[in-house]
Amino acid sequence: MKRATFSVVAALAACMLFSFTIMDAASWNVDAVHSRMGFSVQHMGINTFHGNFKEYKAVIKSAKADFDGAEVELTAGVNGINTDNEMRDKHLKSPDFFDAEKFPTMTFKSKSFRKVSGNNYKVTGDLTLHGVTKEVALNATLVGTTQHPRSKKDMVGFKVGGIVKRSEFGIGTSMPAAMLGEDVALEADLEFVKE
Repeated sequence: MKRATFSVVAALAACMLFSFTIMDAASWNVDAVHSRMGFSVQHMGINTFHGNFKEYKAVIKSAKADFDGAEVELTAGVNGINTDNEMRDKHLKSPDFFDAEKFPTMTFKSKSFRKVSGNNYKVTGDLTLHGVTKEVALNATLVGTTQHPRSKKDMVGFKVGGIVKRSEFGIGTSMPAAMLGEDVALEADLEFVKE
């Protein structure tokens, strides 16, 4: 009887500790004014062109000051794609590529946010794009932390990068790799503010 009672007490204590850890997690929202979420891809095998998403939100939740084990969620509006060329942007939003009318958002939800060394992290999670969900691995570097001199809120900056294959998401499937690169580099400089 004592052993059973101890087991129940231990289980309740573990649940309480887990609940406290989740509730104690700090929430950090992206400051889009001071951030950039972009991509780059090769064109005709001789040049790289760049683009970015103008409309996005991202949140990091972390119970640890060093962000090891954090959770991150990101949502971007495909209609906010920008390559500094109106005609190309319109084409990218068409069914030939992102099909923004049918698939207006891109999302990323982390499964693991693991510190590998120093300020370097490996982030894996599900990327949903063009109606397809695939697990992707990204590299993240914690650039620094500071406190805003006016608001007195804590801030942190991350540089994030990784490679995805456009064909795995059914994007631009009619475009041969010799014309448009198969590998798309994701490149983000993100500034977060602690809430």
